[in-house]
Amino acid sequence: MARRPPPRRIRNHRLETEQFRARALLGFAVMALLLALLGAGYFRLQVLAHDEYATRSEDNRIKPRPVVPARGLIYDRAGRLLADNVPAYRLEITPEQVRDMPATLQALRGLVALDEAEVERFEAERRTTPRFRALPLKLRLSEAEVARLAVERYRLPGVEVVPYLTRHYPYGPLMAHVVGYVGRLDEDDLQALGDAKYAALSHIGKTGIERYYEERLRGEIGYEYVETNASNRALRVLRREPAQPGADLYLSIDAELQKAMVDAFEGQHGAAVAVDPRSGEVLGMASLPSYDPNLFVSGISFKDFKALNEDPARPLFNRVVLGGFAPGSTIKPFMGLAGLEYGLRTPQDTTFSSGTFYLPGQSRGYRDWKPGGHGHVNLVESLAQSVNTYYFKLAVELGIDRIDTFFERLGFGQRTGIDLVGEATGVLPSRGWKRGRLGQDWYPGDTVNIGIGQGFWVVTPLQLAQGVAMLADNGLRHRLHLLKASQTGFDAPREPEPQPAPVRVAEDAGHVDAVRAGMVAVMHGPTGSARRAAAGAPYLMAGKTGTAQRVSRRGSASLDPRKLPYHLRHQALFIGYAPAENPTIAVAVVVEHGGSGSGAAAPVARRILDAWILHGEGAHPDAVPVAQRDAGAAEAAGAAR
Repeated sequence: MARRPPPRRIRNHRLETEQFRARALLGFAVMALLLALLGAGYFRLQVLAHDEYATRSEDNRIKPRPVVPARGLIYDRAGRLLADNVPAYRLEITPEQVRDMPATLQALRGLVALDEAEVERFEAERRTTPRFRALPLKLRLSEAEVARLAVERYRLPGVEVVPYLTRHYPYGPLMAHVVGYVGRLDEDDLQALGDAKYAALSHIGKTGIERYYEERLRGEIGYEYVETNASNRALRVLRREPAQPGADLYLSIDAELQKAMVDAFEGQHGAAVAVDPRSGEVLGMASLPSYDPNLFVSGISFKDFKALNEDPARPLFNRVVLGGFAPGSTIKPFMGLAGLEYGLRTPQDTTFSSGTFYLPGQSRGYRDWKPGGHGHVNLVESLAQSVNTYYFKLAVELGIDRIDTFFERLGFGQRTGIDLVGEATGVLPSRGWKRGRLGQDWYPGDTVNIGIGQGFWVVTPLQLAQGVAMLADNGLRHRLHLLKASQTGFDAPREPEPQPAPVRVAEDAGHVDAVRAGMVAVMHGPTGSARRAAAGAPYLMAGKTGTAQRVSRRGSASLDPRKLPYHLRHQALFIGYAPAENPTIAVAVVVEHGGSGSGAAAPVARRILDAWILHGEGAHPDAVPVAQRDAGAAEAAGAAR
């Protein structure tokens, strides 16, 4: 049976035409809407937001490139250069231009001396820096390395030898703890600076004057506005804002005196500070042993840093600023002044020294250094012979509260304000300090030890120098400082650095004169404990020795410091000034493990004073002849008696 063909579909042309028209109208409407939206977008970009996007476009086209300013120079008071900028060359690589970085680094190892630390630092920076930016691989190329790179340059695309200025310290270890050094900028430095523009710097001050005056030394960064293409490649420089070089600094330090100070120690370890008592200017500041700051400028090697860091003599430790010592008998002139100022003593009052001092109701004795004692002594003789009993009794009568108050006026237990970072405060003993630190009450025996500079005392060489300078300047305490003047341009005048007004510590000038007479007797009197150190000096000097014990004696036996192991020998100290009648220099000296102040520290101080008074800027043209000197010392001591 034959199958029927399917029924034929009848098309409705009118309906199809209407559907097509509806769809076409809808399509046109959608297209019109999209075109309207696109036009509105263009209108917003080109008209409404024209200024904003034009600025963005210009910013994309023009890139500011920072120009690092020349770092300010540092001079001593006589204009000797302490920190210089010298031309050098560094090796830079632009990663974008290098096809095979491992092969390039391997080739460079055959041309320059590269250690693993430099390569690791480069790789770390490469991971966080755009590929088109040049990165330093090695600083301070030698002339031979520069020559080899120049010959092989055609084989090393992306490798450049770039000239720049780097820091150099002509005096090396002599000024290391004063001037400090600059080192390579790291992430911690950038966070501390808090400004992205400083990423252009390669070095920043790390210690000393370089760190304290970093902002003034580095100057103001300039800019070159460079036109770039879409790939951020530089095409041309459109305009420049020149960098402003850092200020040149003139320190109060005298390089010749500084050398004399270091030589005076003759290889011993310790610290010394010399100041002008009339102004608080630091003339010399030595911490021994020292180190070469030039090692740090381009990045110190692991071997060199390990040697410095593990040296038991601690050459990196600034003993002047960070060191703390028991003052020993160098505290006695200040204790004597406190007794006069509080009205507990007159210069003529005497105290009997039998050799041992006892607190009422106690059987424990506190000994004088001289067996059998010194007999009746007044203020001058108590200083000349360093009589402990005089100060044991005086300290008990003063009491710890008045001692604390008076020595705070002198500046102990606080920073001197010197322009160096990290100055230690030391320890000014008090009831509150002992309770807070040790959780213990204050005992009368503590006060006895405080009277001779033992016990809980911790002072810095800077505090001792400030204190003795106060005595030299008739009771005025000046802020210690290193910066004398600055110059902000080649043709600009040298501007003196302003300083705060001095603080009067002693109300009665006669009290200071009495203490000064005792310090002259220490050096020139017939019973003076440091008269050997002053022998033959053509000028009058004043001083006080001190010996801070590191171990205590047992029973009645005395300790011979020369027979102790080196690390247990007493610290030797000295404070003094000269010329005694019109001081131009005051010094504080600490000789580590020196044994005794008179035997170790006083001779060092004598050499320092000679260098300044006889040969330096403080040369004393009318130096007192020896005969007149002795007569003057005797007259001063007699008047005080």
